[in-house]
Amino acid sequence: MNVKKSVLIMAGGTGGHIFPGLALAQELKSRGYEIQWLGTRRGLEYRLVPEAEIKLHVLSIEGVRGRGFGALIKAPFLIAKAVLQAMQTIRQIQPGLVVGLGGFVAGPGGVAAKLMGVPLVIHEQNAIAGTTNKLLAVIAKKVLTGFPNAFNKSVVIGNPVRREITDIETPASRIQKNPESINVLVLGGSRGARAINELMPEVCLRVENICRANSDLPVMKLCHQTGDALIEETMALYKEKGIAINDQQSARAPDVVPFLSNMAEKFSWANLVICRSGALTVSEIACAGVASILVPFPYAIDDHQTANAKYMVEAGAAKLWQQAELSAAILADEVIEFLKAPAKLIEMATYARSQAKPNATRDFADECEKLYAVQIA
Repeated sequence: MNVKKSVLIMAGGTGGHIFPGLALAQELKSRGYEIQWLGTRRGLEYRLVPEAEIKLHVLSIEGVRGRGFGALIKAPFLIAKAVLQAMQTIRQIQPGLVVGLGGFVAGPGGVAAKLMGVPLVIHEQNAIAGTTNKLLAVIAKKVLTGFPNAFNKSVVIGNPVRREITDIETPASRIQKNPESINVLVLGGSRGARAINELMPEVCLRVENICRANSDLPVMKLCHQTGDALIEETMALYKEKGIAINDQQSARAPDVVPFLSNMAEKFSWANLVICRSGALTVSEIACAGVASILVPFPYAIDDHQTANAKYMVEAGAAKLWQQAELSAAILADEVIEFLKAPAKLIEMATYARSQAKPNATRDFADECEKLYAVQIA
């Protein structure tokens, strides 16, 4: 008789938690597992998980850090309610394994798994562990991480990245295809990065002036992804500087877009990426093999984005600038240095790829299967 193999994935809030979970879900589905998801109505999972044809169960929970004293007073009652909801869900679907990838939902879900006697696996994406995962690590059967040293005792598997990104050709072959230009990709993510957006028109103007005065330099081709909410204001900033954008007739005109649907294609095109240093972004840059200038989000809890960036910097794969220290002049100078020495881009990109964990999704599923097998033995 065939026994249904069922896994409950818990992840919520931002894409950094959700996309690795979706990659794991796809891999486990291919191995014959039924996947269900524990999330909230407020996070991206409320849209993305059903789109992936995975049943979503929702809890009433949200973060309390940084929300004031009133939120702290209410927190125990809200958490207790969410734990009871999670226990009801686990009782209903009877998973053989619960997997937590962070976000507020994973806390009560992980406690519920422990109370119900279901083994718990957690995965920490960042170089500094989040509050929820720090607490769950005490009761988890297995702790997996995207970066070394997030926990003293863990299995480092990397962060799951889409296969089309891990399959991108080598950095040297990409840059040799078009030596007349250096392709710069600016990523703001789904929400955008206003501080970076505000610098880029002036950066573009400064770099363009230098290139026109030095015909021996390759030109900079720019693709700037602003985030949906910030596209109009960013386009206005380019207009203020007199920079024509999205002009298909001009090879020098920047492409300024709200979002990018094919990240693998853009990573393959890029020689340099300028972006924040969220865990998933850093992992994708490593797998793609692209040099980067990383500007950590300064208000990230525990400053984990700086720790993520330092991992790449220490490998020689990236440059790190704190937002408060960065100006358009500094960023333009960084780009110009790369235009003068394109070989440095290849060197950094090669170092980036050396840090990649291209089999993270497979290894994640393997670790889950090992524990699942022990549970049903």
